[in-house]
Amino acid sequence: MQNYEADRNMPVGVFDSGVGGLTVVREISRNLPNEELIYFGDTARVPYGNKSKETVLRYSRQITRFLEKQHVKAIVVACNTASALALSELEQEIDIPIIGVVKPGANAAVKATRNKRIGVIATDSTINSRLYPEYIAASDPEIRVYGKACPLFVPLVEEGWTKDEITLAVAKRYLGELLEQEIDTLIMGCTHYPLLRTLLREYLGEGITLVNPAYETAGTLKALLAETGLEHKDEGEPKYQMYVSDSAEHFRRFAEKILPERIADVTQIAIEEY
Repeated sequence: MQNYEADRNMPVGVFDSGVGGLTVVREISRNLPNEELIYFGDTARVPYGNKSKETVLRYSRQITRFLEKQHVKAIVVACNTASALALSELEQEIDIPIIGVVKPGANAAVKATRNKRIGVIATDSTINSRLYPEYIAASDPEIRVYGKACPLFVPLVEEGWTKDEITLAVAKRYLGELLEQEIDTLIMGCTHYPLLRTLLREYLGEGITLVNPAYETAGTLKALLAETGLEHKDEGEPKYQMYVSDSAEHFRRFAEKILPERIADVTQIAIEEY
């Protein structure tokens, strides 16, 4: 695929370990309303956050090959774990422009912090990768970064318990030690976590800036497409194609809560074949 500039009407590919990446799709739909999208959620193998780098890289390569066969013009790795563990290799292996969610989120946090104390909540793999502190230190080495793995947030979100008392209790357990560090900015470093924004805001109060990497990633994609002359110009209702590796009906029900006007069919595929 060497003709990206000649075909700006090709879709953008987006992938995640499950449904969380739909928060990125939502922000793309708001910022780039004319773009066609192909989304893949690896619902058979979610979560990625407790898996090894080798496994996440293998999964990401399979999904990337699938998206390449769909003739996408750019790929968004809408998964913090895959962005942390696989993106650098994928960038070297494919010609298609590809971006992740970690760097945009880190850059936004650097701009937002006032006291140079930033918290990051994410999966175990993302926290252990140290990629958020690495990006932040590259911008401002004086900033202190405090990470906290919050693995229970993912199943709670997928269960639909985004405003439940149990989820609030879990949030208090996870975030208490970050508050002790006097952070003034918190990166929601997993694509599921923006769905907990209201609950997190209730607990943390207004004094802490919540950074949503999904929003920042949509802005990065918009700039990338503009710079490369690949933005879709035609107006009208764009087509969103949804693919999963398992449980298509469950995915569709969840997706309709996030993108009610965008969801039609959801197709299950055998991703291991790619």
